[in-house]
Amino acid sequence: MKKYLKEMLNRKDLLYYLVRSGLKAEHRNSYLGYLWWLLDPLLNVLVFYFLVVVILDRGDTENFPLFLVIGLIVWRCISSTLNSSSSSIMQYSSIISQVYLPKSLFPISFTLTQLFNFAFGFIIIAVFLAVYRVMPGWELIFLPLLIIIQTTFLLAVGMILAYVTVFVRDLENVLQYVTRVFFYASPIIWEGGRLPPEYGWAVTYNPVAVIVTSYRDILMYGNIPNFTGLAIIFVASAAAIVYMTWYYSRNEYKIIKSL
Repeated sequence: MKKYLKEMLNRKDLLYYLVRSGLKAEHRNSYLGYLWWLLDPLLNVLVFYFLVVVILDRGDTENFPLFLVIGLIVWRCISSTLNSSSSSIMQYSSIISQVYLPKSLFPISFTLTQLFNFAFGFIIIAVFLAVYRVMPGWELIFLPLLIIIQTTFLLAVGMILAYVTVFVRDLENVLQYVTRVFFYASPIIWEGGRLPPEYGWAVTYNPVAVIVTSYRDILMYGNIPNFTGLAIIFVASAAAIVYMTWYYSRNEYKIIKSL
């Protein structure tokens, strides 16, 4: 594993290239180009606002558009990272089959690419905070920590999905439905307390719900985030990253055979 980590460090230029090319490829053929990094989350918020408030008449939460924009932008980062990471190795299969490269670099690069996109989502959040005159308190100092925990979680899951997808190609299709279940089981467009008591575990033990709620606590409500839940997510994710790095180092030859 030590040798494998050294090889990953030696290939940091490849990681930079993958992130850069991934950012360029996202809106390469669109007229508005990188402006979509701002328009996409904003339009997503407008669609769900119309659905929840206008059609369902359920947006009775105070500053509901702000509540909605935080949840949707965080969810967009989570879902897009998982979906893109799962296919990261397959996407570069032609290169991987010809040249030896540490395969774990590919899910890492896609995670970092989506993290960069997530930064643009904060511009939309800042605009909504200004419109609704909500000023985050001193709890804002926990925001970088929360982003690190979220990135660690996404990287851990992404490394697992990228490896498994090589051998189970149907996972990409199944993942669409799994992420959809997590979307509706998490307080993205509704408040966690609205679930019946017997389904409260869907929020309590749901890492997506813990992360989304923590962003709202920091940015919207001025509360300290759920450090217990976040600590569990971080420790479990960090352990998974260490294990998957070791597993990649021992089993990458299987990826070449499967490709």
